[in-house]
Amino acid sequence: MYTLIIEGEKREFSSEVTYEDIARDYQHKYSSPIVAVSLDGKIRELFKKVSRNGELKFFTLSDTVGHQTYIRSAVMLFMKAVYDLYGEEITNKVRADFTIGRGLFINTKDAIDATPENAEKIKKRMHEVVEAGIPFMKRQYPLDDAMDIFSKRGMEDKVKLFKYRRTSSVNIYEMEGYRDYYYGYMVPNASYIKYFDVVAYDIGFMLMTPAKNTPTEVPALEESRLLYDTFQKSHDWCVHVGIENVGDLNERICNGHMEDLILVQEAEQERRIAEIASEIASRKDVKFVMIAGPSSSGKTSFSHRLSVQLRTFGLKPHAIGLDDYFVNREDTPRDENGDYNFECIEAIDTKGFNDDMLKLLDGERVELPTFNFKIGKREYHGNYMQLEKDDILVIEGIHGLNPKMSYALPDESKFKIYISALTSINIDQHNRIPTTDARLLRRLVRDARTRGSDAHRTLSMWASVRRGEEENIFPFQEEADIMFNSAQIYELALLKQFAEPLLFSIKKDDPTYYEAKRLLKFLDYFLSLPSEFLPNNSICREFVGGSCFNV
Repeated sequence: MYTLIIEGEKREFSSEVTYEDIARDYQHKYSSPIVAVSLDGKIRELFKKVSRNGELKFFTLSDTVGHQTYIRSAVMLFMKAVYDLYGEEITNKVRADFTIGRGLFINTKDAIDATPENAEKIKKRMHEVVEAGIPFMKRQYPLDDAMDIFSKRGMEDKVKLFKYRRTSSVNIYEMEGYRDYYYGYMVPNASYIKYFDVVAYDIGFMLMTPAKNTPTEVPALEESRLLYDTFQKSHDWCVHVGIENVGDLNERICNGHMEDLILVQEAEQERRIAEIASEIASRKDVKFVMIAGPSSSGKTSFSHRLSVQLRTFGLKPHAIGLDDYFVNREDTPRDENGDYNFECIEAIDTKGFNDDMLKLLDGERVELPTFNFKIGKREYHGNYMQLEKDDILVIEGIHGLNPKMSYALPDESKFKIYISALTSINIDQHNRIPTTDARLLRRLVRDARTRGSDAHRTLSMWASVRRGEEENIFPFQEEADIMFNSAQIYELALLKQFAEPLLFSIKKDDPTYYEAKRLLKFLDYFLSLPSEFLPNNSICREFVGGSCFNV
């Protein structure tokens, strides 16, 4: 018998009891399904049997861990359906690419025609598997045996991934004859995956799943063509340089050809920035370049590099930060918890900003403010500006694309740029790398270096940061004239050496422990890459240090 502490109560269980059995007894206390547990800080799948004493906690679809478990299981369910309908060879060509809103885009080019009929066919088979309650069977194999299994099945992306693994064994999941590898945990069986949709989209399908805050509602697909096209161009570039997944990247690092790859990627980004500058210069009425993007997207370095390129066209760029137009601290709105809400647009003096910009547009001389974050007030220190013929303002801030931010400025005077770090390589064909993970690691490293913030602070703030992005940035990304992807194909291997010591500092009793452990496991897939070959104007330098822009 084993003693488990559950919600402060001690209970005895035999070794034949599964965590799923226990979860059933407590499900009535939770509004959404329990899909995983933790025992003394270690996540365990529900199909596992009780094997020792400890404190047990539940994860539901409304928790980060539970939500990730659901999404991961839904992806394997999709692949299982493809396997049943089209066979192994086709399944190996299918790629889980990237997320657009609540949809995961699954690329089936050269494998399955992306038609509504095929979408319905796949969805129908998924529902059949759900109705049958087919279990997710998990088995541990020695590393060499796992590589042999996937080699025989033609899944070379996984063979290459395991080649650089330090562990001696690998967990493989099976659903009634279909075997695959997944990074993370699964639900016990397919009956847990009740909420999903499959929609034909361009060269693949969108797998639609619920949001964490509405775990039983499947949202409709929202069109985000600009974001989709940017992702696809980035993926095409990865194919061009021969690095589509972590195994490809690790192989390139081992072969010692990374200096060339870094220089080529930096040149590619510089070419793209030059194209953007050229388009801005061709629009003679543009006076305001509005730049927005989520946290750690590289807005500051991008703004500097864009300004350099604008100067090559004879323009004179001047930087303006929207943060300098914060309202005074006592006028800042508060959120539902009574804390200052610096993320909402009401925290910005939009009228003051528009008044100043209109005066500049009319040729007037204007004194621009500087926000003093220590005392929470705007100050004026004689920073006067008057726009001449070739002057152009480069304006950066999270609300840059929100029409409320520049409501009074003529549309033809604005050029709007959305920037984000849209990760384009995958762990393997069926395990994608979330864009948010790359940005979180960027922020973790930068905040420790420039603000003295420990990993706990950065991780604990991330949910609030993400909420602010969902409310204030993502809804306006399709308003942009141009979208720029700041992600670099090698950056996670570069960030690894800086991020790991910070994440290892998180203790078991810390609320951010699960997230720290997940990120450490994720980084373990990558070989480390030194920063010595990184140019000093690289966007990555904004995070790891050594930037010529002093950021």
